[in-house]
Amino acid sequence: MPTNLELQIKVLPQKPGVYQYYDKDEKILYVGKAKNLKKRVSSYFNKNHDSGKTRVLVKKIKSIKHIVVDTETDALLLENNLIKKYQPRYNVMLKDDKTYPWICIKKERFPRLFLTRNVIKDGSEYFGPYTSVRTIRALIELIKELYQLRTCNYFLSEKNVEEGKYKKCLEYHIGNCKAPCEDLQEEEDYNNSIREIRQIIRGNFKESLQSLNDLMKGFAANMEFEQAQKIKEKVALLANYQAKSTVVNPSINNVDVFSIVTDESYAYINFLKIMNGAIIQSHTSEIKKKLDETDKELLELSIIEIRQRFNSLSREIYVPFEVEVGADIKVTVPKLGDKKRIVDLSLRNAKYFRQEQFKQIKIVDPDRHVNRIMAQMKIDLRLADEPRHIECFDNSNIQGTHPVAACVVFRNGKPSKKEYRHFNIKTVEGPDDFASMEEVVFRRYRRLVEEGQDLPQLIVIDGGKGQLSSALKSLDVLGLRNKIAIIGIAKRLEEIYYPNDPIPLYLDKKSESLKIVQQLRNEAHRFGITHHRNKRSKTAIQTELEQIPGIGRQTIVTLLQHFRSTKRVTSATLTELTDVIGESRAKKLFNYYHK
Repeated sequence: MPTNLELQIKVLPQKPGVYQYYDKDEKILYVGKAKNLKKRVSSYFNKNHDSGKTRVLVKKIKSIKHIVVDTETDALLLENNLIKKYQPRYNVMLKDDKTYPWICIKKERFPRLFLTRNVIKDGSEYFGPYTSVRTIRALIELIKELYQLRTCNYFLSEKNVEEGKYKKCLEYHIGNCKAPCEDLQEEEDYNNSIREIRQIIRGNFKESLQSLNDLMKGFAANMEFEQAQKIKEKVALLANYQAKSTVVNPSINNVDVFSIVTDESYAYINFLKIMNGAIIQSHTSEIKKKLDETDKELLELSIIEIRQRFNSLSREIYVPFEVEVGADIKVTVPKLGDKKRIVDLSLRNAKYFRQEQFKQIKIVDPDRHVNRIMAQMKIDLRLADEPRHIECFDNSNIQGTHPVAACVVFRNGKPSKKEYRHFNIKTVEGPDDFASMEEVVFRRYRRLVEEGQDLPQLIVIDGGKGQLSSALKSLDVLGLRNKIAIIGIAKRLEEIYYPNDPIPLYLDKKSESLKIVQQLRNEAHRFGITHHRNKRSKTAIQTELEQIPGIGRQTIVTLLQHFRSTKRVTSATLTELTDVIGESRAKKLFNYYHK
């Protein structure tokens, strides 16, 4: 019988989140984060630890609690908050109440730019928080390469500068600063650099690139090629840099953010709580649709319910489209900037949650998974019925030799390999894909009709309009034209063609419907090529057998009837061959392959 602790580990979800270990007195021992809660927590109990402290910790654990979040970033921030709140014995403490880092542009004359973990409401600008110190330092280094900013903490008032209170330092002499302390740089010039830096931190490089390009061209026009080369290197540095963090403006305070993703049966609503520019709460809800509710109706319903559940008193919400949630709440639909990035982040969280749900449903509720995919394919491919039974055809021939075709069968979106069929082309001379397609489609469905078997809801033809037209001819002859849906898929751009429609359909490259059609096409191609290769190989070996002196066609037939394959013929022993074709011919054949 498993213990209570073993049961708690067994039911942990395989999602990112934060776990908490408690001792027998329900005192918290440790808080940790994980990409996969079940895998990480299980690792504590499934292996021997080198660290004595870890072994002691594991012995003391009597219960486990966890909090599931949507992203690793959320897990990082939540872990940080819980450690500071509970100060568990086995966690490393952050001294001086330090938290995740921000980039600060100090409110002062000739503003400094630096990394800080303390947000002080003194009018300075803060950008972040960043979950990676490496990222923030790389960004600051990039800015220092591009712009000459002061690093000293002098109070550069106009009076102090005029009185010559400060002297330029080493930073000036090595080219990192223009010495505003001695009035060697205009305040306007310095502030222009700060304006461009703000755009870089926000991920908008256009203004900075334009300014640097103009400066480079100016140096080049004045024959100052060394200076122009330095600017060119900075332009290349900036152009190759990509921001690794979504920047949240700390001026965004006490705001709720909502977004929604829907499919045929369910809606997924993500909620983010923003305080002082930091995400302090994240939650995604799944709602089963009852009727044909619109996204607007579902989001309005969810906003009210989620705000009540989390006791939110925020007076402003950010949403992707207009909603009506009462006069007391300000509704903002951001179009650009930091606010728009927050809504996009919420939308990404909803999509990730939906994908995770699909993976779980596929395991625990396969029927629901199949029903959802079939319903989606019906809509995406513009079908009258759900394609529970799909058949796909492909031709294979090389330079007109050994023409064959393959038919693969999918049921409920999965291969039904026992129903796969090969076809040897009988009525077509030479490499004629169109005529070959016409033949195999006719033979396949004539047989199904004659034997009273179920017909598919969808036929997929590997090829464009030409192959599709050939298949249609056979359906017309059999009287099945309007009884089975049929499409063609062309390889080049994955265009999907319909009968009598010259304009193809293009599905989203990430669409599950397109992936199933591609899987059908690839499976038909693989199955056909395998048969084609085997047929060529068999013919080649038979031809080789005919070249052996004293071995005639009838002898070859006798050998193949007995051994069932040419491979077994070539690997048979002399005794086995003698029993089938006699001693004389057996020796000739055996000696040919075993010289």
